[in-house]
Amino acid sequence: MQSQTYKGGTGAGRVFVLAKDGQPLMPCHPARARELLTKGRAVVVRQTPFTIRLKDRAYAHSEVQGVQLRIDPGSKGTGIALTDTKKETAQAGTTVTVRRGLASFELQHRGEKIHRAMGQRAGYRHRRRSANCRYRAPRHLNRSHPQGWLPPSLRHRVDTTFSIARRLCRYAPVTEIHIERVAFDTHAMSEGRSLTAVEYQNGTLAGTEIREYLLAAWGRACAYCGATGVPLNIDHVRPRSSGGSNRISNLTLACRSCNQAKGSTPVEEFLAHQPKRLAAVLRQTKVSLRDAAAMNTTRWQLADALKGLGRPVHAWSGGRTKWNRTAMGLDKTHTLDALSVGRLDHENGDAIVRVPQQICVVKATGRGVYARTTPDRFGFPRLRRPRRKRHHGFATGDLVRATVPTGKWTGTWTGRISVRSTGQHSLMTPTGRFNVSHINLRLLQRADGYAYARRQEVINKWVEPLPGAS
Repeated sequence: MQSQTYKGGTGAGRVFVLAKDGQPLMPCHPARARELLTKGRAVVVRQTPFTIRLKDRAYAHSEVQGVQLRIDPGSKGTGIALTDTKKETAQAGTTVTVRRGLASFELQHRGEKIHRAMGQRAGYRHRRRSANCRYRAPRHLNRSHPQGWLPPSLRHRVDTTFSIARRLCRYAPVTEIHIERVAFDTHAMSEGRSLTAVEYQNGTLAGTEIREYLLAAWGRACAYCGATGVPLNIDHVRPRSSGGSNRISNLTLACRSCNQAKGSTPVEEFLAHQPKRLAAVLRQTKVSLRDAAAMNTTRWQLADALKGLGRPVHAWSGGRTKWNRTAMGLDKTHTLDALSVGRLDHENGDAIVRVPQQICVVKATGRGVYARTTPDRFGFPRLRRPRRKRHHGFATGDLVRATVPTGKWTGTWTGRISVRSTGQHSLMTPTGRFNVSHINLRLLQRADGYAYARRQEVINKWVEPLPGAS
């Protein structure tokens, strides 16, 4: 049957509504929320995501159809969408299912920052072991981990996604969860093509060694200066200090002088004056498998964690998500992918009819550090941090509204603050950062380890509507 779909429309993100007993109700339009607040029938519970609580309606006296939570996991960011579905009748008399996007969230992970912090801590410990007069050998690497253990940078992706999903289940009547669970073929990705069963048994170094392979690939010459007949060292194109791996595609040959001169400098900067050699080196490198490996490692853990929310969890393939998104004429973003997760029989008329215009960008910032001192670049204490986290009733990361009576920043500003013991807190706004007294601040929302922002959804094209669609 020929694919027939509705033309999609955009709409403002919905406002979350709670009953007077705290149970989640169906989200409402922002105009309806303003009306309830103006008449005094509701109060604000939370600023982001904006949530109100009704004063005169209980959950038992409300009609709740339920919504679906759809998740498109990613290595650096995760798309989350709340949707509802309903039946509509087309002109031909057939009954189709339409999906409406109620709210979209883009969760930005901080796995790279955690990875760098762990590497920095390991460097500090390595320096302390070697700098002291008494040498202490490093601990063995044969320590066991409990079942299901993940490195902190990967565990963070699972925990933050679960945290946001659990929070949305408190604010919206989520009845089921749909998640894209995709597996990446890292062997085929490293080769850049599809492989047969036999080819999976032979890697890049089949029948040879690393040095012999590199000598043949680079013509027994330095990749940076072209010198031949000199001792050649194996060098990392992307330095290990910048996240480079030991993959064969990240290794090259370099003479001793080039190897020392390059050090940890990025190859783009080191060969900026030699564009031809830079292009030759970059041609040998291949796409990083770090993100794909992270997704393969966490996909089962995330699905198991979401089952703890007490809702049915349905896993779908990435191919189905792409099929739905392409049929609806949507662009490639995490939030639009999340909106397209799950079953959508668009060949028989099912369609996505609403996409939220605004996306709530949720950035994981953490809740501070446990360190009592701030170190310098060598790991030595530079200054002592205060033990108190709250000063004059505020903590770093709180969302506040500042009313500045005089000065350059006169007016009303909303943003997040960094506290100081003097009471002159630093307020971060979209137009800049400035200091403001705690007397002129009003708390809107306590810090919860996340920073929130808004951006417009990418909507460039839509398919033609089905004639007579309601």
